[in-house]
Amino acid sequence: MVCAILAKSYIEDRLVGDAKKKIYEYLIEGATSGLTDDALYSFIIKKVPKANSKRIVRAGFLALSDPSLTDRTILNVIYALAIKHRLAGDAFEEEADSGDSSTEMAETSASKTEGATATGKKRKK
Repeated sequence: MVCAILAKSYIEDRLVGDAKKKIYEYLIEGATSGLTDDALYSFIIKKVPKANSKRIVRAGFLALSDPSLTDRTILNVIYALAIKHRLAGDAFEEEADSGDSSTEMAETSASKTEGATATGKKRKK
């Protein structure tokens, strides 16, 4: 309870939106009650329907920078959740980027090949 009061005073000093503030509060509440990983993520999603991985990661890093949070286990739980979802987001973006670039490269090489054959035919005539 003391952590929640200190956390509220810390977050009020920052310019934070309502959704991130709620996510931050439930993140700390869930972590202090012993929830970890998927259970903590599900707890936050149930409490804040607007929550998504990106918002949870941002609220997690905000919590990690909170000087009033000093319990190592709570900080480890928040850190693990934030890093897991941050890396999952990067992996998804990398797959999307690599998928897009390979199709773009294939289309580019195909159009170059078509252009070369068309140019070759013009030269022969």
